[in-house]
Amino acid sequence: MATATPKTNTSERIKMRLRKGDTVQVITGKDKGKTGEVLRTLPNENRVIVQGINLRTRHVKPTQEGESGRIVTEEASLHASNVMLYSTEKKVASRVEVVIEKDGTKKRRLKKTGEVID
Repeated sequence: MATATPKTNTSERIKMRLRKGDTVQVITGKDKGKTGEVLRTLPNENRVIVQGINLRTRHVKPTQEGESGRIVTEEASLHASNVMLYSTEKKVASRVEVVIEKDGTKKRRLKKTGEVID
């Protein structure tokens, strides 16, 4: 039997330009072209969980007597490099740039449209 290679647990957190609640478009993989909202970010792994994208089915055993088992569909994580921020107004995906305003606050802006996100 082959032994599984242990996952390297890097404690270094990766700075992500995506945040919870952002609308993103998948740019590679089986769900290419689909858009959805970021439900959760995993900065230690540089991954995101997007609503309705990369769905996996899981078979859950019954925990109590009399309860029946069920099949649960849930979103699996995607690597952050496989998604781009999506402008719902202009219907275009774009890279993100961080700009510093005159008052010193940092804002995220889409490179293609110039739309300020927050």
